[in-house]
Amino acid sequence: MPTTLPVTLEQSARARLITAEGQGPERSVTVTLRYRSADPLALQLAFPAEVTLDGVEVTWAFARTLLGDGLRVPTGTGDVHVWPCGRARTVVELHAPQGMAVLQFDTSALRRFLLRTYALVPAGNEDVEAVVDRALAALFGPDAER
Repeated sequence: MPTTLPVTLEQSARARLITAEGQGPERSVTVTLRYRSADPLALQLAFPAEVTLDGVEVTWAFARTLLGDGLRVPTGTGDVHVWPCGRARTVVELHAPQGMAVLQFDTSALRRFLLRTYALVPAGNEDVEAVVDRALAALFGPDAER
């Protein structure tokens, strides 16, 4: 079976950052949307150091399907929620022990990125077995028996 090198897609996206509990004013931020073919079920949302509480880049990872569903209907449980806000905007809400952040994106930017990920790895073609193998190797070491 031929192997292909992993590919990483990145796209900058402007968002309106709204912090919870009045921790700061609303502000416009540029975040990086990232998708790795080696981890085909997940997307990443990376915040630059200048907008984080600790002054270091923070990356959130969540299911690619969560973003796709959230472009159409409210979805999400736990730490990440996504929902449409009218026709032109999509909201991503992130919960962490340090607090909550709400981001409002142009839906077109998120949709464009999502379409690029599905062009790279179509839905249903994700190599889930390889993802599980890598996760087990990271957890138990590369020499762990299956």
